[in-house]
Amino acid sequence: MPEATAAAQTILLACVAARLLEDGKSVFVGTGLPMIAAMLGQRTHAPNLLIIFEAGGIGPHIPVLPISVGDSRTFYRAASASSMHDVMSQSQAGYLDYGFLGAAQIDRFGNINTTVIGPYAAPLVRLPGSGGANDVGSFCHRTFSILLHDRRKFAQQVDFITTPRYLTGPGAREKAGLPANSGPYRVITQLGVYGFDEQAKTMELLFLHPGVTVEQVQENSAFAIRIPGQVPFTQTPTDEDQTVVHAQILRTVKIGCEGRHK
Repeated sequence: MPEATAAAQTILLACVAARLLEDGKSVFVGTGLPMIAAMLGQRTHAPNLLIIFEAGGIGPHIPVLPISVGDSRTFYRAASASSMHDVMSQSQAGYLDYGFLGAAQIDRFGNINTTVIGPYAAPLVRLPGSGGANDVGSFCHRTFSILLHDRRKFAQQVDFITTPRYLTGPGAREKAGLPANSGPYRVITQLGVYGFDEQAKTMELLFLHPGVTVEQVQENSAFAIRIPGQVPFTQTPTDEDQTVVHAQILRTVKIGCEGRHK
């Protein structure tokens, strides 16, 4: 999304992600953009979306954006104020439809790194680690990722597999003991939306954001992304989307959003 402000970029990614969430489904949500997307979906087209947080909030109607998955607001008007144990058990039992995660690195098979940049024993950067991300990526039926798109993040090989997705390709996930017919579903970045080829299990471009070119996608990826012949564009955020995010989720006015979320 060329020359976009941080605020406009945040709104676009949240809106695109929110539209992927279906009414009546459950979604395991991580901190940050996944929260905004889930809250936007619940306030617009998916009022019966069941939002679930790692700390135990199940089915809340969140009044304003929480600062983390353990924030007390993640229990607001919830169906259950449960525990991490209960939420992870439900994930392992196969009850959760979607998982929503961020990432520091991702590879062509969708594997995610949020642990270290560089060698594990002597990392260049130590990242927050897994939290519940491994459980989400291992057991939710379908998982989404939101991250910025550049060659460092779209890596030929992640420095550490925090969250397994298709691992090394077809059959590898099942061989590792993970559930069949599960795994990564969509990757959302400031350039476009990606899925995974049914046979090869490698990333493919599904949608470009308005103003973005295929060449930009290729230039910002350290691995080859499959590009179909015709690539449609995503829908831009509507006035309703803008109003809901600013007035209900961020509880701020448009003029102040960019400075607050840099």
